[in-house]
Amino acid sequence: MKRKTPQEKKRLSYVKDHRNNYGENDKSSRRNIRRNKQFPNSANRRRAQTTLAALLGSPDDLRADAVEERMNGRRPKRWQKFPDAPLGAIVDSTLQRRAKMGTAEAESAAARLRIVRSRFDWMAPSDNPLLPPFIVRRVRSSLAEDDETGCA
Repeated sequence: MKRKTPQEKKRLSYVKDHRNNYGENDKSSRRNIRRNKQFPNSANRRRAQTTLAALLGSPDDLRADAVEERMNGRRPKRWQKFPDAPLGAIVDSTLQRRAKMGTAEAESAAARLRIVRSRFDWMAPSDNPLLPPFIVRRVRSSLAEDDETGCA
């Protein structure tokens, strides 16, 4: 096995390491993921229970059709997790945000962005199998914005 150079390690770190970009504390996700999966399921069960309660009593075809229509009329609630973003994408967006807010000088921010993008394959994000589709769209849109603003 060939020994990796520090530059290779850095490039692999930008591609393979991921960070939570959901907007809340990454430790609280352990609890909140379970909770967020729980709420839609209980809401769907509650809705089914209340609509089926209308069928209690004598059987009637009209009421059964109305209840079935109500059950199929609305899409059930669901919740989906957001995947973590690669470290390179997080560092890139942080540097872009600093440049736009003016907390960093324009020349140094542009130089740092060039360095990060040279380590992380930004020109062909669709070729990178490790990037989820929404990151690919975000990278493409940020590249288009950079052409207009001149950050790149």
